[in-house]
Amino acid sequence: NDDLTAAEVGLLDVENREYRLREILEAVRSRYDFLIIDCPPSLNMLTVNALAAADEVIIPMQCEYYALEGLSDLLNTLKKVRAGLNPHLAILGLLRTMFDRRSTLSQQVSAQLNQHFGAKVLETCIPRNVRLAEAPSHGLPALAYDRTSSGAKAYIALAAELVNRLSLTHGAP
Repeated sequence: NDDLTAAEVGLLDVENREYRLREILEAVRSRYDFLIIDCPPSLNMLTVNALAAADEVIIPMQCEYYALEGLSDLLNTLKKVRAGLNPHLAILGLLRTMFDRRSTLSQQVSAQLNQHFGAKVLETCIPRNVRLAEAPSHGLPALAYDRTSSGAKAYIALAAELVNRLSLTHGAP
């Protein structure tokens, strides 16, 4: 939206602009068990700020062919961020999205992710779901729009899986 565009432009002349979000979050980090930063799909200064501030990243992967092609670019970007901005950045998991169990392509992409990334692939899959697609047009998050939809239930399962995974790797929050 316009606020994000303004934030992007506002960072152009800021010293150490890659670290602005990290500096801001450091002041409040101790008050939270988790801080989740949702990034735009493009690599811009806001996303770079998020990657510089993050401890771990969840990579959403549409279960489609072109998403696999883009994954190698994203992994190279993460490598560069580790080398230059945030050496501690790790991949928490890959999240399969827009997953259709009936689709051979979804099954194949999922199998390739499991083959190459193993335990990094999250168990939860976010299904292709009309109710998820409708929620933004009503100005609501999926859980508020239709908590009983398969998509909303998948996000609830994802939250539980992430809390469990983080508890195992970092201790209880």
